[in-house]
Amino acid sequence: MTSLRADPDNRPVTSGRSNRKTSGSDGRPPRRPSSPRGNGDRAQKRAHSFRRWFWKTFLLLVLLGALGVISLYLMLYHYSRGLPDHNTLAEYNPPVVTRVYAGDGRLLSEFAVEKRVFVPIEVVPKQLINAFLAAEDKNFYQHPGVDWMSVLRAVATNVMRIGQNHRPVGGSTITQQVAKNFLLTSERSIGRKMKEAILAFRIDKTYSKDRVLELYLNQINLGAGSYGVAAAALNYFNKSLDELSVAECAYLAALPKAPNNYHPVRNHDEALARRNWVIDRMAEERFITPEVAQTALSEPLHYKPQSRTEVVEAEYFSEEIRRELAARFTDKQLYEGGLVVRSTLDAGLQRIATRVFQDGLMTYDKRHGYRGPLANIDTDDWQTKLTKQPDPKAPKNWKLAVVLSLKPTEANIGIIGNKRGVIPFTDLGWARRVLPKGVSATPSKIGDVFKVGDVILVEPVDPPKVDAVATVADEAAEAAADSGNTRYRLRQMPKINGGLVALDPHTGRVLAMVGGFSHAASEFNRATQAQRQTGSVFKPFVYLAAMEDGFTPSTIVMDEPISLNLGRGLGTWNPKNYKNEYLGATPLRVGLEKSRNLMTIRLAMMVGMDHIARVARDFGLVNNMPKQLAMALGAGETTLLQMTSGFGMLVNGGKKVVPTLIDRVQDRRGRTLYRHDMRDCTGCESNDWNGKTPPPDLPDIREQVTDPASAYQVVSMLEGVVERGTATAVKAVGKPLAGKTGTTNDSKDVWFIGFSPDLAVGAYIGYDEPKTLGEKETGGSMVAPIFRDFMMEALKDKSATPFRVPPGVRLVKVNARTGRLAEPGDHDVIFDAFKPGTEPDESGPKPAPTKSEERLNSGADSGSLNQFGATEDDTTGEDQAGTPAAGGEDGGGNAGMPPAGTNASPIPNGTDGRGFDGRAMDNTDGRLPADQIPTGGRRPSVNPAPPPDSGTAPSSPRGLY
Repeated sequence: MTSLRADPDNRPVTSGRSNRKTSGSDGRPPRRPSSPRGNGDRAQKRAHSFRRWFWKTFLLLVLLGALGVISLYLMLYHYSRGLPDHNTLAEYNPPVVTRVYAGDGRLLSEFAVEKRVFVPIEVVPKQLINAFLAAEDKNFYQHPGVDWMSVLRAVATNVMRIGQNHRPVGGSTITQQVAKNFLLTSERSIGRKMKEAILAFRIDKTYSKDRVLELYLNQINLGAGSYGVAAAALNYFNKSLDELSVAECAYLAALPKAPNNYHPVRNHDEALARRNWVIDRMAEERFITPEVAQTALSEPLHYKPQSRTEVVEAEYFSEEIRRELAARFTDKQLYEGGLVVRSTLDAGLQRIATRVFQDGLMTYDKRHGYRGPLANIDTDDWQTKLTKQPDPKAPKNWKLAVVLSLKPTEANIGIIGNKRGVIPFTDLGWARRVLPKGVSATPSKIGDVFKVGDVILVEPVDPPKVDAVATVADEAAEAAADSGNTRYRLRQMPKINGGLVALDPHTGRVLAMVGGFSHAASEFNRATQAQRQTGSVFKPFVYLAAMEDGFTPSTIVMDEPISLNLGRGLGTWNPKNYKNEYLGATPLRVGLEKSRNLMTIRLAMMVGMDHIARVARDFGLVNNMPKQLAMALGAGETTLLQMTSGFGMLVNGGKKVVPTLIDRVQDRRGRTLYRHDMRDCTGCESNDWNGKTPPPDLPDIREQVTDPASAYQVVSMLEGVVERGTATAVKAVGKPLAGKTGTTNDSKDVWFIGFSPDLAVGAYIGYDEPKTLGEKETGGSMVAPIFRDFMMEALKDKSATPFRVPPGVRLVKVNARTGRLAEPGDHDVIFDAFKPGTEPDESGPKPAPTKSEERLNSGADSGSLNQFGATEDDTTGEDQAGTPAAGGEDGGGNAGMPPAGTNASPIPNGTDGRGFDGRAMDNTDGRLPADQIPTGGRRPSVNPAPPPDSGTAPSSPRGLY
């Protein structure tokens, strides 16, 4: 069927299902008319295609997401394996410096790997926290440990900088830096960044923001050896945190990025620019107002390093404490634990000890001549050449100098630092040239001492007004003070050495210690580490054993030659006194005061070496001392600290004390880890004491190692050593003092150990490789003056406290020379100490105990090499005592008259000098001079023995040997 419809030209159009094609006027097939149904099909097709594309895309995205999640999971799993446990931060304590303080609270020394001062976040100023947040992590309190915006910004920046040779920009938060600094390494890798991010999330979930910030501010390295903000504030500005200005806070916050690039002196401009950038950031984040920012920007960047004027200097003492702490604690506790150590050091006594000991060594060294210059150089460009000379490791106030020219009256010198000075010829009288045998004559002209170009050591005559021993001055101030000195003294480093110790005899607290002439030259502490023969300073403990056995200071013992058989084929041992002088029958007091070897040997035989060895052990002198007679003369070896402590136990009444340099050790939180005084004081911590009830009783838990009466008897005899014996140089102090000299064979070591009632001081001098100090060098001439000078200054403001007499002691007037009861007209009358029932009577001193007489007569402790302990170096057993000119140790002489330069005051003849002022020893027949016989017509019944060729022998009551 066909239908007709009109076209726009009113022409009929045939419509129907026909396969015939109709062509248009242009020959092309006619356009198919559109219909609503055809448009819908196409729309449906497009919708269907879109749905297929959407689902494919969705599935692909889901697949990619799943793969991403799986990959992320696998990556997180991979990087999470083996991660440090972030929970350790809960108990983490940053490495903190260990500080040692002197007794007066001043800083003595520090031990640390990283110098850090830990401060809780509560006391860190808010302005300082804001500065770090502005510079490092502005969103710290908002992000979950990682700031993704900062990460994306850093990634974009790094992509834009590809090929520009710039260092990659990081986007780490403070939390990530804590993770890196505490738990990871500084390795630059994607792996480390992933681990850092994982840990940052964990840390943020586990700890508060303030705890994280506390760890960060105390751990971070801010350059110049500063770890943590507190140490940096001190090192850069010499201020505590609460004293910092806004500009100074900003500077510290500028340092974490690259502390070495922003040093305020070396890189001032860069440091200033970085600081100002932080100030601008603080203003942008509204941590400060624009006005405050402008003020901070205008503030100069000044560098003021930490002042050290309150640091006590005692190198040997400090090193000894370090060794003790290292033995008591771990290295980690010592160098990172932040220990607070309260030492026993008395800074004033330490200053005195260092000065008098160095002066004593230099006095000896000057007596033995000038060894010449260190070198000789061309004086052209002398400053450069002088700085290239080896470090002499001399005391800090000594300077290297070069002789530039000579005048008749002085030498002109140049000193490092381009300074000039002069050495007057009048100060060079000691500089006699050392010759192969002896020394040259006193120089007659300055050319006898110097040549132009000589490199020498000098010391300012008037040093800067700085306590060079007790404190370390600011370098600039010290240099300024030194620039005004023009007159110098010639100095040379002594070859001898030694040590000095001062301690409290009641507690064992070491108050001062010198371990050598210069710690810079040798760290070896001769006061605690050197094992030396003691010589006669050991004798008081032989006499103490005798007092414990019932002897008295007046007991008579023979001082005459003795020959003892060493055993088959070994010959005999013939110990001697100095210069072969002998006193005959003599009281023990005189034997100790004059340090008589033969009396000591006989006394040791009577008492027994078993007893003497026990005393040495109980007093901490020598453990397992060989039971040989030579030990009684000081052939054994021990340390100066042990010997001085032993003397302290004599004066404290025989109470055991353990020497210590440390009072207390506390950890960083104030908990006590160690204290020397272990006594419990009930009631000492009470806060409600009203002053009416008795104070708390502090118990005395010290062990009693000897009878107090026996100890006091020895103290009394040692007081006589100072008053009438081998240490009369010490009398110049003018206070009650006691002590004992000691000189070993061939004068290889010389000693003096003494005490006041409340201060024990010991010193020795000798070569590190033992050799003779010289024929006339003794403990009385070399070391007693050091003790005297120390005590004179240490006790100048102290009252003259007498030695305390314990219960059970009777003080009886006796003749100090004879031991008999004092009679009218006697000289040298003293109060001597006796236990009840042992004091002398009209017939004279009580004899020695019967058991001692029997032991001597039976030959106990004699007859073999092992018992005598004689060696090639100890064949004489003599106490190498001084000559009359040197103080007369072990022989009298002009007591108290040491050689020139020791400043010893002579003791005039008279009440204090009669009897043993030299005249008794000069008497050819060995008897007391007639003018010393007590008045009343009675000659002492006990008198020195006649000479061997007289054919007579003294009477021999029991106890006279």
